[in-house]
Amino acid sequence: MIQISEIRDQLRPHIGWHGARLSFVAMFLIALFRAKTVNLAELATVWGGDATEESNYKRMQRFFHSFEVNMDKIAQMVINIAAIPQPWVLSIDRTNWSFGTTDFNILMLCVVHEGIGYPLMWTMLEKKRGNSNSTERMDLLERFETLFPDIEIAYLTGDREFIGKPWLSYLMLDMPIPFRLRIRQTDKISKGKGQGQPAIAGAHLFRSLAMGETRILPGKRWVWGRPVYVIGTRLKPKQKSQKTDDDFLIIITAHDPQNALADYHHRWGIETLFGALKTRGFCLESTHFIDKRRLSKLLALLAIAFVWAMKAGLWRHTQKPIRIITAHGRRARSLFRYGFDLLRRFFTASPQSLLESEFHPIQLLSCT
Repeated sequence: MIQISEIRDQLRPHIGWHGARLSFVAMFLIALFRAKTVNLAELATVWGGDATEESNYKRMQRFFHSFEVNMDKIAQMVINIAAIPQPWVLSIDRTNWSFGTTDFNILMLCVVHEGIGYPLMWTMLEKKRGNSNSTERMDLLERFETLFPDIEIAYLTGDREFIGKPWLSYLMLDMPIPFRLRIRQTDKISKGKGQGQPAIAGAHLFRSLAMGETRILPGKRWVWGRPVYVIGTRLKPKQKSQKTDDDFLIIITAHDPQNALADYHHRWGIETLFGALKTRGFCLESTHFIDKRRLSKLLALLAIAFVWAMKAGLWRHTQKPIRIITAHGRRARSLFRYGFDLLRRFFTASPQSLLESEFHPIQLLSCT
């Protein structure tokens, strides 16, 4: 099939694999857009070529079992295709789900652009339900710094999980990197480091705020052993069952506190990414992989598919802009889904329709 050959030619400069491996990736990507799921049994039914479904299934199993994937090359490929301008906004978060008795727990770092996170690197956490620890986060950022040493970073965003003295000290002293981190409303805040300086919970400091009102505490305050600016706002309750820990949104930063709250909202780009990988795109939770190495390889292929869909969405948006919903200023459809649907339609179309189409998505995988 000519599509396989063209995709293979576009992939080769990025990852340098030999022909058979590149052909596999090309066929996997096409099947992924056709089936809209990572479930191997479903992919086998729409796999190209004359082989049986059983043969297609075994071929995929062999790839995920035996072939080693250089994750650094995948991250570089995502960035080369996406061409995201600097400085970068980084977001770190976890996604987790369960399959039977198996818990999946993935710590991911992404760069946010056009309202969505682009996956760069991830750590398959041990089989636990709980949060990541500081060492796991530091390792992830050090991998990032090694791979992208000259990248200018605007700031790193993270939710309430990503707090604590070792983590904050690492961001401010060891690596230093600008950050916009949310803390819990129960975390203690004080005016000074020395004895006799009372440490007060954030909820108490911001208790006088009206709903939707924001306040920047004057000067730097001590949080988790480090001097930072503290910004708080009282949230509007969404429902009666809402947890009390959601009464306030409290952000800490080492610089530019006036913009910290608005900057923090870019964190949601990684949540949008998780939605694209799961229910709104590739149905990651439908995988039956329980081995974390195989699941990491699957994420690598999804990263390629994701950036391809985003490029297609951006191209389609230039041809036919997505309608803006005036009520909240957001697009009626996400760029990812706009491109995902276009690629799906392209790869399920008849050969004659492909010849007549003005859309040629394979060239979007180029880094030029």
